[in-house]
Amino acid sequence: MQLTSINDITTKHRHIFLSPHFDDVVYSCGGTLGVQVSCGLRPLVITVFGGIPSANLTLSPFATRVHQEMGADSTKGPGNAIELRRQEEASALDYLEVDYLWLNYLDALYRGSPAYYTDRNQLIGGDVHPSDATIDRQLASDLLTLQERLPDAAWYAPMGVGRHVDHQIVCSAADRLAQRGAKVYYYEDFPYILQEGALDARKQELGVPFEPNLVEMSEMLPIRIAAAEMYASQITANFADQEALEHSMTTYTHGIRPVETVHLERYWTAAI
Repeated sequence: MQLTSINDITTKHRHIFLSPHFDDVVYSCGGTLGVQVSCGLRPLVITVFGGIPSANLTLSPFATRVHQEMGADSTKGPGNAIELRRQEEASALDYLEVDYLWLNYLDALYRGSPAYYTDRNQLIGGDVHPSDATIDRQLASDLLTLQERLPDAAWYAPMGVGRHVDHQIVCSAADRLAQRGAKVYYYEDFPYILQEGALDARKQELGVPFEPNLVEMSEMLPIRIAAAEMYASQITANFADQEALEHSMTTYTHGIRPVETVHLERYWTAAI
């Protein structure tokens, strides 16, 4: 069920997943969502950078290329890509039977005039633009206010593996929750986690010791894959094709602990 504002979040939402973009939580935590729903829980996915850009926004050449790769209709303005992605998200999360809320922060592609991030290396692997610190502060403030209402909630946030700037911002805001004493589980950003050495590099950058937490989700793997495939606009950019998506998810979740037919999702908690 789609929520319309933070005020709709209630104490029944004991597991809150922070997704920078429309696909991130399903890609990384889809099995865990399935396990929780099967146990009668009602997890909530909050997509942070879900805002629709102004019709007057002039896209950078880089953003224009990304839109073309997604299959967005360039004649319908810059918001068409986000409207398309919202439709995909609604289909995937309704399929998983979870609640979801879209916040109105703009994706990195649409921030700044001129644009802050004008190529892939700036967007993924680069540093967060100084002007985006205001998003970090506001998001953290919103999450802390929500945590005061829901002190027993468990939070799931991207570790920022791969260093996509939007993932870094959400990870930083979630860190404020952890500092306040909230239970925060950092998930392994998929598919960035597939890059050799990316996990260790990110843990070293964050500079705190982490402990792993494993969720056994073997029976839910087909559900995770099916939901992930509903983000049709993202398959080519992230996985080349549908077969590669299925193979990478199956191989990685088995490789965490390669025992028979076991598939896992792994989360990290700060050991401080």
